[in-house]
Amino acid sequence: MNKLAGLVRTFAATAVLLSASIPVQAQDVSDAQIKAARATIAALGVTNNFDNILPNLAERLKNTLIQASPNFQELITATVDEKALTLAARRADLENEAATIYAKTFTLEELNAITEFYKSTAGKKLLNDGPIASRELLKAADIWAAGVSRDLNTEATKSLDAKVGTSAPPRIEGTVETPPAQ
Repeated sequence: MNKLAGLVRTFAATAVLLSASIPVQAQDVSDAQIKAARATIAALGVTNNFDNILPNLAERLKNTLIQASPNFQELITATVDEKALTLAARRADLENEAATIYAKTFTLEELNAITEFYKSTAGKKLLNDGPIASRELLKAADIWAAGVSRDLNTEATKSLDAKVGTSAPPRIEGTVETPPAQ
């Protein structure tokens, strides 16, 4: 049996090594898909939340450096701001990556349909009011679940009491019932 387990491990290790040596080909995307993906990303605003990453990182670095060397606050602030501005151009790298991800995930037709919908009045309203509706739906679901839980508990307890009450052995007068041991 041990020989069989060793053999299985050897085959598994060989399979892992062979699979690692086979090059994985990236799914090619066309320029049209990238262009459509960029339009979809813009319509959805999916990368807007990333706009504050660099400013937040710069602010955090300034605070750390100023705490360590408070006498150089002006120099630290100017230097970090200058360097952050030179890195701001790298934001385009994230947009390119996002466009590639969307282009690989959705077909050209799907990207165009998504963009068309989210540029429409209904799509814009969904983007703006969707989070509010989702939050309200979660509240409603919590209230509903509490009511269902209460009613389930009440109904099941009533039913069990009725069933246990009728199937319990009759009590003989003059005897003392002892509670069941727990």
